[in-house]
Amino acid sequence: MWTFDRITFDPNIMGGRACIRGMRVTVSLLVNLAANGMTAEEIVAEYPYLQAEDVRQALAYAAWLADEG
Repeated sequence: MWTFDRITFDPNIMGGRACIRGMRVTVSLLVNLAANGMTAEEIVAEYPYLQAEDVRQALAYAAWLADEG
């Protein structure tokens, strides 16, 4: 069973989309950056308020959603 303690949903932040730790950073943004070749280290360097675990959980959450279909 997956635990996504860094993935949050708040109707007042980004319209309730899956975000990272209540910030205005969506899971879809991180997945898109990774899909376009950025490493977790590069993403964290570009967005220093994120942590590598945020990127890992975003990717794991996307994989979990794809498997649920």
